[in-house]
Amino acid sequence: MKSVIAENLVKTYDKGKVRALDGLSLDVEEGTVLSVLGPNGAGKTTVVRILTTLLRPDSGKASVAGIDVIKHPEKVREVIGLSGQYAAVDEILTGYDNLVMFGELYHLGKKQSVIRANELLERFSLTEAAKRPIKTYSGGMRRRLDLAASLIVKPKVLFLDEPTTGLDPRGRQEMWGVIQELVKGGVTLLLTTQYLEEADQLADEIAVIDTGKVIARGTSDALKKQVGGERLEVVVEQAHVAKTMEIVAAVSGQKPALDEGLRLISAPVSTGSAALFEVLKSLDTAGIHALDVGLKRPSLDDVFLSLTGHVAEEKSA
Repeated sequence: MKSVIAENLVKTYDKGKVRALDGLSLDVEEGTVLSVLGPNGAGKTTVVRILTTLLRPDSGKASVAGIDVIKHPEKVREVIGLSGQYAAVDEILTGYDNLVMFGELYHLGKKQSVIRANELLERFSLTEAAKRPIKTYSGGMRRRLDLAASLIVKPKVLFLDEPTTGLDPRGRQEMWGVIQELVKGGVTLLLTTQYLEEADQLADEIAVIDTGKVIARGTSDALKKQVGGERLEVVVEQAHVAKTMEIVAAVSGQKPALDEGLRLISAPVSTGSAALFEVLKSLDTAGIHALDVGLKRPSLDDVFLSLTGHVAEEKSA
């Protein structure tokens, strides 16, 4: 069953001159994680805002948990949670007061709001800081509280728009653990992220979007296979670069790429370890000592560069 469906969504700005979404279609299977990746301005945040009823599309259809987003936005809001790129909590209030306030905004009533706030504070390891103002929280604590607020109504579908932006590696790892726990509990998740490692770690499937359209979709492994097989990489002294280029070309049957600064010669190979062994043998015969040599599988960075023409570091929204 599809928990999220978007069909041919179009959204334009500046009297149609800017097309944020250009016929975008995607869906998310119930109980799974779909990660949406794309360079800056690809349309990631726009599609999240439409699916969470914050923005109306110019055309197209969308539904969440079987509810039409455009016709019944109020019903959609009852079954979803949203955590945006920036923490939406009140810095003056305490963590506890923030969660109680969110509960009352969702019409849970005072008693149930207090119960739910205490449950979430414990779940996100924020009980000790519950009575402190948010302005005293670290970035990681704020992000955890923001995610907790999005779970006040125990949503069927959760939208996380770059949930770990600004977190250090430890905070990111902690947030990943929380997200994985939520999915195990049956929550359907649509995740946008600027961290390719995050998509690799969390997503059942990945949708790559660019210029407002989905240009590729599949599992992480499937997308990597689209880029090609393994790459052979060899680092040598400057004096041996030219000869090593010849050897790698002969073994791979491809024109090698050269990073002159690193003296790194690389080329795609289809025979994996056999090609590696052959290159090492040829280098030894030529009297060349490799400073570093190995095989590299394609990464999601390679997928990005291949599909969009943008390196991953260029995207932020």
